[in-house]
Amino acid sequence: MHPKYLSIEDFTYLLPEERIAGYPLAERDASKLLIFQNGQLKDDTYRNIANHIPAGSLLIFNNTKVVEARLVFQKPTGGEIEIFCLEPHEQYPDITTAMLHQRKVHWLCLVGGASKWKHGQVLKKKAAKDGKEIILEATCIEKRADCFVIELSWSPASLSFAEVLHYTGAIPLPPYIKRAAEPDDANRYQTIYAHFEGSVAAPTAGLHFTNYIFRQLEEKNIQTGFVTLHVGAGTFKPVKAATMEEHEMHAEFIEINKSLVENLITNPEENIIAVGTTSLRTLESLYWLGVKTVIDPAILPSALALTQWEVYELSKCNVPVKEALPALMNWMEQRNIDHLLTKTQIIIAPGYTMRIVKALITNFHQPKSTLLLLVAALTGNHWRNIYAHALKHDYRFLSYGDGSLLWAEQG
Repeated sequence: MHPKYLSIEDFTYLLPEERIAGYPLAERDASKLLIFQNGQLKDDTYRNIANHIPAGSLLIFNNTKVVEARLVFQKPTGGEIEIFCLEPHEQYPDITTAMLHQRKVHWLCLVGGASKWKHGQVLKKKAAKDGKEIILEATCIEKRADCFVIELSWSPASLSFAEVLHYTGAIPLPPYIKRAAEPDDANRYQTIYAHFEGSVAAPTAGLHFTNYIFRQLEEKNIQTGFVTLHVGAGTFKPVKAATMEEHEMHAEFIEINKSLVENLITNPEENIIAVGTTSLRTLESLYWLGVKTVIDPAILPSALALTQWEVYELSKCNVPVKEALPALMNWMEQRNIDHLLTKTQIIIAPGYTMRIVKALITNFHQPKSTLLLLVAALTGNHWRNIYAHALKHDYRFLSYGDGSLLWAEQG
């Protein structure tokens, strides 16, 4: 069956409210780890994860950094308007460029209390940096079907937008964590290797990794690599449509270094393990971008992106990984591209066959979510046993919860 005909009602389970982790554990790597392989389930902790990964494997992490995307403005009358920064306006080529802008930016945002924001009214808020005052102003430019275009301007104008968010905004915790962000969240809702600013949600599987775990991986000759996928708020978007065909998958910015493509080409038969669903989506997207360069070696950079259902049509070409990745490498080299910046809207659901990824490290996801569909694509019908086991054995769910190491179902 084509994934577009799947019913989301077939991918649900009962998640009691008390099983949703409201806070992280005191130690990152103390979280429980459920291992699924060849139909078998085992329990351990993240601290021992290297024991369950074969030597020579390659772990791929998402090094995106969560930005303080939640801005609360107080009106002169005392009411509040909350602006949630989703992604940069299409005038910018990528998130990094937009984040480095000075003086002002145009951003796509959600607005809480929009009905109370009078047309033409400029919202203002103040903060302090090194004893100096920062003034941030917000003006509504355009109302779209699912968001607003907001102009954000500030002084001192020499600050970048990333700096302005850092001093005036708050970490946007997921909507299912029913509390306000606290000072500790600035650290704990961030991986220890976060580097490139642009996400509004953390790649949560990586929250469990510590320097101790990285040392254990290195001692066992387990390689590590990094991709960048800036996680959008769409990752929390519930599937409300009866079938997946009617659900619009969120698109996200990805950045891939040429050296990673080289590493994947060099180790085609090794165990490629994605740390998080975002890393998996990026790696699988990488293969399909390669397929597009096989089909059209002269494809323009602006066309080298992926829409929601495109890969299911491309799969008819049956291009092997050992052909797709070198073709992408050649395409990048011919254009002197060291970093590939593009967007992916790929939806991975049952009916999809993994091309690159052999295993996934991930947290436990919401019922009726595209993330649960991805897990089901990887593990087949075993996802039900995996989640039933986690519920029975007191695993903590969602962003601040425990996690799993899931090996792809064979055959």
